Amino acid sequence: MKIFGREPALVLGLVAASVKLISAFWLHASADQQALVNTVAAAIVALIIAFQVHDGVGAAFLGFTQAAIAAAVGFGLHWAPDTQAVVFAFVSAAVAAYTRTQVTASVPAAALTRPAGPQGV
Repeated sequence: MKIFGREPALVLGLVAASVKLISAFWLHASADQQALVNTVAAAIVALIIAFQVHDGVGAAFLGFTQAAIAAAVGFGLHWAPDTQAVVFAFVSAAVAAYTRTQVTASVPAAALTRPAGPQGV
């Protein structure tokens, strides 16, 4: 997998170095805030990779959502834990509803039916 023609680890390394550079000279973010930005960057890269391979998109989106909420709280969003949980539960339900329409069983339903009555008696 490549992002902008580069390995994902290289892209994340560049993001981390950029965050440190910007923080050192302009924004003066705390170490916790820098870690949160890097966490969100890693979640975004995971989401991009999941879309590229067409597998695990729902899980990647949930991870991204969790990282984004953590970053927002780290940067001053005043959400109580129960509010965060409600938002995450809604996103989880939305992902589940979407996934349900995209997934098909590997075995047709007709193959799973069993004959009525006792067997082997």
